[in-house]
Amino acid sequence: MAVAIISDIHSNYEALKAVWKEVKEAEIIVCLGDLVGYGASPNEVVEFMRKYIEKGKVMCVRGNHDNAIAFGADWHFNPYARQAVRWHQRVMTPENLEFLRRLPVRLFFNYGDRSYHMVHGSPRAPLDEYLFPWLPDSEFADCLRYIREDDLLVGHTHVPMIKEIQGRRIINPGAVGQPRDGDWRASYAILHEDGKVEFYRVEYDVETAASKIIEAGLPVFLAERLFEGY
Repeated sequence: MAVAIISDIHSNYEALKAVWKEVKEAEIIVCLGDLVGYGASPNEVVEFMRKYIEKGKVMCVRGNHDNAIAFGADWHFNPYARQAVRWHQRVMTPENLEFLRRLPVRLFFNYGDRSYHMVHGSPRAPLDEYLFPWLPDSEFADCLRYIREDDLLVGHTHVPMIKEIQGRRIINPGAVGQPRDGDWRASYAILHEDGKVEFYRVEYDVETAASKIIEAGLPVFLAERLFEGY
């Protein structure tokens, strides 16, 4: 058995379904936030994830887009993201918006001999800080000072990453629904009981996901970027 790590689904139901086929046999699935935003299937994604969260199959923290859509906190978003936030607020059901409001900002679990701290951005700014792979090790070391657990699991950048700092690790599985590392395929990671982490990519029906964005009247840029992985 293993733990599957996913993040940044961003209302891309087609990508979520493709990844789910790969990870559904995992002991547990941890999601590092941003169920919604950008894409055109927010209710489908939230209702799918809600079912498994309520069953205890999935652990999920709140991301910055989840937060913006649930609470209207979109003042710092770029125009494309802000337009998507406001569209989501119009089309999402009250029950799904309330579900987003109740998502925790941090979660914790133990697996094998290690402990894990889950957050969308960073321990210093749980919703908003980007921990990009190219930052100096001193930044990662400082983030680890804020937590007691062995390893830190983050999302938000949409870029797969593993950094080791004095025996502790910062792990980002990349994005399910909107990769930004030049590879359009949905990204996820598998955490094994011995601590080993493996990264995977899976193709999905990107044409349908993009078409839904255009048909919804969302910015065409949000559809086009899916094909480029940026």
